[in-house]
Amino acid sequence: MTNWTLRDLEYWDERIREKVAEFGLDCYPQEFEICDQNAMLGYMAYHGMPAHYPHWSFGKAYEQTKTLYEHGVTGLPYELVINSDPCLAYLMRDNSLLLQILTIAHVYGHNDFFKNNFVFRVGTRASETIAAFKTRADRVRRYIEDPSIGLEAVERILDAAHALAFNRNRNLAMRKLDPEEQKRRLLERAEPAPDPFPELHRRPKRAEPELNRIPLEPEHDLLLFIRDHNRELADWQKDLLTIVDEQARYFLPQIETKIMNEGWASFWHHRILTSLGLPQDLHFEFLVRHNQVVSPLRGGINPYHLGFAIWRDIERRFGGEGSKEAREKLVAVRESERDQSFLRRFLTRELMHELDLFTWKPRGEHLVVAEISDEEGWEKVKATLINQVGTGPIPVIVVVDADYRGTRTLYLRHEHDGRDLDIASAEKTLAHVRTLWGHKVHLETKLKGRPALLTCSADGFDAKLLV
Repeated sequence: MTNWTLRDLEYWDERIREKVAEFGLDCYPQEFEICDQNAMLGYMAYHGMPAHYPHWSFGKAYEQTKTLYEHGVTGLPYELVINSDPCLAYLMRDNSLLLQILTIAHVYGHNDFFKNNFVFRVGTRASETIAAFKTRADRVRRYIEDPSIGLEAVERILDAAHALAFNRNRNLAMRKLDPEEQKRRLLERAEPAPDPFPELHRRPKRAEPELNRIPLEPEHDLLLFIRDHNRELADWQKDLLTIVDEQARYFLPQIETKIMNEGWASFWHHRILTSLGLPQDLHFEFLVRHNQVVSPLRGGINPYHLGFAIWRDIERRFGGEGSKEAREKLVAVRESERDQSFLRRFLTRELMHELDLFTWKPRGEHLVVAEISDEEGWEKVKATLINQVGTGPIPVIVVVDADYRGTRTLYLRHEHDGRDLDIASAEKTLAHVRTLWGHKVHLETKLKGRPALLTCSADGFDAKLLV
């Protein structure tokens, strides 16, 4: 039994909206839906969406989460929030009154962040979110129900596309150039174009850029490149790649701003609830629940904890609570950063030391501390953390030739940043690329500092060092 009524939630939502206006948060219209644990499990499996296309992975996610929840291994989130206009959030029916109040305030923080952070503004159209997911779901179902296509063929393409969805340009604001404009810009360059295969070919640089190769310049959007240049794909297969790419475009801003976004929502739920004049019993529960949300995570990073600490530190360093200067700084940072730049600019040595941040390394079957954020190690710890947030763990893979040596072989290059590829993962990924491309695939990379070529063909997977 809950200790609240709908009228209670309406009352506290109105009080919170007054504080949202007082503190100057700029939100979409907000809608809440109350759901039970089974509905929440379903929404979690479908990434919070009320409509989503069917795929076996969503059912698997549902069963795994349900099993863990029923055995007490994991809990359910207090809420799920969708980046939409109006913004939609789900509240758990079994939450206490205080948890509902805290969650409602937290949701308005997310709402403000969705509407104003530049990654969301340029990467998504909040007014179209719900309708777009429903439209994509309808298209996939039509293909599944088509006797000439069917479930197995659809899932084969979706499996491969899901694996490659975030091998894409992470800068959603970057405008793609059409081929003619690419040619013009290449010809205007003062220096000759670099050899796309420096580890394979020991030949002099060309005097002129090669204008017949596709792509003319390295292409980051792997799914869209395959869609546009594999002439053997049927229209329904191309549409599935478009659908998965559009879905990835929606989720990319959330991946890129997890620490900022959760920290921002936690910062404002804390500020709002401390200003509401809560009754003593609710205030005591608020202190307990808030500390649970923003407590550090042993052996990992809790984005609520780290983000909340950085936002509070920014406010302190730029004028303090209530100052015009601090408010302007908070808003400017909220609008213009993503997690990697946020940590690079605002995670100070002093704050790292205060939060006792460190990195781990494996030793046998155990993990041991590799670096601590002391006078000497803080920069290494910070660099490691920055590489692990957002899309940092996802290798950057670009297309450099769609017809290598005239054989329809797709030639890819790994933009090596000092971290070698995991070979087992690379083998699976290249198999997915070959499924969609239909021909041999090469991937140029480095292994332990030496140039290497990974290949997936009809004969299987092969990895070899080049020198």
